[in-house]
Amino acid sequence: MGYKSLRACAEDLEATGQLIRIKEEVNPRLEMAAIHRRVYRADGPALLFERVKGSPFQAISNLYGTFERTEYIFRKELPLVKKVIALKADPSRLIKHPGKYLSAPFTALKGLPLRKRWGGASLAHHTTIDQLPQIVSWPKDGGAFITLPQVLSLDPDKEGIMNSNLGMYRIQLSGNDYTPNEEIGLHYQIHRGIGVHHSRYNELDRPFRISIFTGGPPSHAFAAIMPLPEGLSELTFAGMLGGRRFRYRKKGQYIVSTDADFVITGVVEKEKKKPEGPFGDHLGYYSLEHPFPVMKVDAVYHRKKPLWHFTVVGRPPAEDSSFGWLIHELVKELAPQEFPGLKELNAVDAAGVHPLLLAIGSERYMPFRDKKPEELLTIANRILGSGQTSLAKYLWIADGGDSPSLSTHDIRSFFQHILSRIHLDRDIHFQTKTTIDTLDYSGTGWNEGSKVIIACSGPVVRELRATLPEDFQLQSPFQNPVFFDRGILCIGGPNYQSQVKAAEDIHRLKKQLKALDTKHIPLVILCDDSAFTAANPDNFVWVTFTRSNPSHDMHAVGEEFDNKHWKASGPIIIDARTKPHHAPELIPDAKTEEKVNRFFTQNGPLSGLE
Repeated sequence: MGYKSLRACAEDLEATGQLIRIKEEVNPRLEMAAIHRRVYRADGPALLFERVKGSPFQAISNLYGTFERTEYIFRKELPLVKKVIALKADPSRLIKHPGKYLSAPFTALKGLPLRKRWGGASLAHHTTIDQLPQIVSWPKDGGAFITLPQVLSLDPDKEGIMNSNLGMYRIQLSGNDYTPNEEIGLHYQIHRGIGVHHSRYNELDRPFRISIFTGGPPSHAFAAIMPLPEGLSELTFAGMLGGRRFRYRKKGQYIVSTDADFVITGVVEKEKKKPEGPFGDHLGYYSLEHPFPVMKVDAVYHRKKPLWHFTVVGRPPAEDSSFGWLIHELVKELAPQEFPGLKELNAVDAAGVHPLLLAIGSERYMPFRDKKPEELLTIANRILGSGQTSLAKYLWIADGGDSPSLSTHDIRSFFQHILSRIHLDRDIHFQTKTTIDTLDYSGTGWNEGSKVIIACSGPVVRELRATLPEDFQLQSPFQNPVFFDRGILCIGGPNYQSQVKAAEDIHRLKKQLKALDTKHIPLVILCDDSAFTAANPDNFVWVTFTRSNPSHDMHAVGEEFDNKHWKASGPIIIDARTKPHHAPELIPDAKTEEKVNRFFTQNGPLSGLE
């Protein structure tokens, strides 16, 4: 049996030295987030804020601050859930290894939601929106947000709790034009289940009621973000991972979680939109203000002694990186079933997840002749045509048969493998005027951008070097060439001014590179700060892939079209400079950072966690 409540989890973490209480009053505007970020960077404990300024409620964060603590929280149920998912991938395992997998069907059955006819801890007390902790994480945020909400919507055409959708869609509690205590903002992105429900309710003469939960057993927040296989309910997954059935009841016309710490019920006003944002998001930039649906608040409930569960997102890695880690741990065996021929897939967290996918596949179509990407392209198109992975911008995919030890999680080695084998005239494939992540502002519009598949199969075709030829000398305005790794050269360029001026910059850079010996350097990154970009893998993938749009920002020496296929003879150039249409980078408030130093001094509650 797992934790019955969020507070039970907090008490267990405290008893095992994995949680610290902060007794001093802390301002939810910027201070709590600043403390959280420092503790997270130090691989520190979970944090329980006992006194939140302006609110009667305590708050907890950094629960999943390390992979080890995340695994500890789910230590009893994680092996059982893995068996259920393994059977989903290959049901014959139950027959082949009955002793190992016999518990799996019972785990699935125990995960079924449990309806309660009355009562429920979450409904014990009433409050109002303005009494909730008004946490603002970044200076330019448009107001206070719920950062770990569980939003429940019901299918208007299919009755029953198993047809509900539980998703993590951020909620704006205050600011902008929202009427205090009466309205809150509902932000959801492309390819989200709630959007299907919303579209259908717009066609019906029925109110679109939703319930928002925070807290509850830790598995509930994970279930809200988990990309589940078709036919597996988020509520069932919450029960399996938590070792405790998801308990719910009807409260009027709403379905509510009776184990949650807080419950907000209300109606989404079908045609009404209001500005939502800005919000400091997980790509490391602000998502800007845009019109989003408005929810008219009906009621706000909470349990006795509740905990307001929050996190702080920003440039990865951050606490939500543990979500990605656990998702990978759980679903890695499903990848070959979902994407036949795929051996490994890594949505690179340090690049913001969607901007960059690294994949290893099989190349089995024509074993009797020289290899080239064929099956790899089938796999790649399947990836880019499926659910959340369809939002990726850059997909680099390699043939696992060329190097059995290759791993997508070794960033340096993976790029070395591909860049040493890629045929620049054959292996680069663009998709233009398509969808990208809602939070990615590198494209041509909101949700609009391009994609590129870079696929390689076959032997090494070039040696990669990390030393400049003797005659290599850049002319102004290009400067400070620094290798990130063999074959990958970062070059500092002038400030990006416009697309027209950028074309002139690229023309000048190509002209210079063409005159130099670059046969051992297949990839050049044009950036604002080459030393920063080349400093480590996290910087390299973040700058390169969050600040570029393949169709507009990928160039090459000797680029041309063969019919409609783009090809090159010399180095690929990715223009990863910051552009005027990009969202602002997240920068902490200096005064707040100085103010929270008191918590980290020798006598402070967080001493030693710098």
